[in-house]
Amino acid sequence: MSTTYQPPRSFSILPPVIKNLLIINGLVFLAQLVAQQYEPGAAYTFIERWFALWPLGTPDVAPTTGGGVMPVPHFYPWQLVTTAFLHGSFSHILLNMFGLWMFGMRIENVLGSKRFLTFYAACVLGASLLQLAVTSWPFLMATGGQIFPTVGASGGVLGVLAAFGLLFPDELIYLYFFVPVKAKWLVLGLAAFDLYAGMTGSQAGVANFAHLGGMLIGALLIQFWRGRLPLKPRARVA
Repeated sequence: MSTTYQPPRSFSILPPVIKNLLIINGLVFLAQLVAQQYEPGAAYTFIERWFALWPLGTPDVAPTTGGGVMPVPHFYPWQLVTTAFLHGSFSHILLNMFGLWMFGMRIENVLGSKRFLTFYAACVLGASLLQLAVTSWPFLMATGGQIFPTVGASGGVLGVLAAFGLLFPDELIYLYFFVPVKAKWLVLGLAAFDLYAGMTGSQAGVANFAHLGGMLIGALLIQFWRGRLPLKPRARVA
């Protein structure tokens, strides 16, 4: 028999895990900007070569447009986590961090900081593993042999959004600050769009399967903690 999990009684607009994630992501983005100044013209900076998520089975070198060859970074296990702290542009990190704060604030207040940290880490890993599966050998050959890294917190953020849709399904979210959509329909719509875009390749440069991996793990964890799966938790989230 499970008991009901008791979340924190006080509500925080900037709970500790969210606050620290925002700080770490901001500092890493600054480090990326500095690295770009030290390695101008490089295809990938030192940070991206070692800490972005690279496919499995990449060759040691790849041809360049000038007829030469260039070294290709390889996959390392820590990239499953570090990829979620790298971003490709200011708009990329701004959108991800805004979504993480807006939805994650509510989820951390419901779950508590310790459980939320576990939740977010699991979403990031789920996102990275699914993205790794669809970008690695032999799937690499299906894309014409194109080799590219994955960066961004989007998978973890989409996992947080999936949790929000399950815990607050009828709460209105205003798209572009004007169009009201219930959270449950927004989550389902984004999942359907990511699946379509991922299968058709119609959204180049976007890690659609990372989004789906984060959402899947986020939804499963929330349903597990709510006691909605065959395996029951010790303490259930109401």
